[in-house]
Amino acid sequence: MTSSSSSSTIVLVTGGSGLVGQAIKSYITKTNNSDDNNNNNNNNETWIFLSSKDGDLRDRQQTDAIFNKYQPTHVIHLAAKVGGLFANMKQKVEFYRENTLINDNIMENCRIHKVTKLVSMLSTCIFPDKTTYPIDETMLHDGPPHPSNEGYAYAKRLIDTMNRAYAEEYGCNFTSIIPTNIYGPHDNFSIENGHVIPGLIHKCYIAKKENTPFTIWGSGEPLRQFIYSLDLAELAVWVMREYHSPDPITLSVDESAEVSIKDVAYAVAKAMKFTGEVIFDTTKADGQFRKTACNKKLRSFRPDYKFTSMEEGVQEAVDWFIANYETARK
Repeated sequence: MTSSSSSSTIVLVTGGSGLVGQAIKSYITKTNNSDDNNNNNNNNETWIFLSSKDGDLRDRQQTDAIFNKYQPTHVIHLAAKVGGLFANMKQKVEFYRENTLINDNIMENCRIHKVTKLVSMLSTCIFPDKTTYPIDETMLHDGPPHPSNEGYAYAKRLIDTMNRAYAEEYGCNFTSIIPTNIYGPHDNFSIENGHVIPGLIHKCYIAKKENTPFTIWGSGEPLRQFIYSLDLAELAVWVMREYHSPDPITLSVDESAEVSIKDVAYAVAKAMKFTGEVIFDTTKADGQFRKTACNKKLRSFRPDYKFTSMEEGVQEAVDWFIANYETARK
């Protein structure tokens, strides 16, 4: 799907139907329709948002065909096999193999087609398990990741390794972004395989509908930084246009915006107008206690960027889920 007719810049977004892809589409649509130059709108760009219907990126021939068809000048690579804590624990081989195949096919096609810029998305969950906080971009390879998601984590770490290798060997302009926990409209709201906030939203929706307790897995004590998908979209597009280094950049709210899962659960309950009992099931695993990320590098470029508050973002995600319940991924 494209957002303009003809241009010299063709941006291919893999994973275009997912949480971040849809957020980028919303951001580009908004800025292209705006007269406000502060929005950094650029109508000389054609945006193509791929979904799984366009081809299987694990397959080299299908990936080649996509690049031959669209001839992109820029790529934002979001496509991945993703899942929550419990899915990662159960399917380490699949998370490693499928993500490695996807990433290799994308990077090699970007080299062959002389793509001007490739921006790939990593995650803070790939950082070392035993480390000091706050974590920053330089610490990515300082130790093994948490055992619960090592398949996914090592596949994603290899993107950073290969960005530098492609730059050194072929002069490619490849980089990566490291967002903290993302949430927003168009998320995967699966209770078993989704991430924290969308899973809690779906659980709370069911609890309210069935008049049962809102039960959260774990103690609720772990701490996280959450970034609203529309904020991440704006920053990802900025990285594509303005950030020129193979070294990754963390896209995160400030350290002071870190919240507990318990805080998030109550924010979801408030947004859902749920007035029943809230229970924390401590027989379930918590995962990592914290993984505070430092955003000093981002702030050195964007010192005045204003993030969406968690309360506002959660309300928008809840409203979207209720309005799109029948078609939402769940």
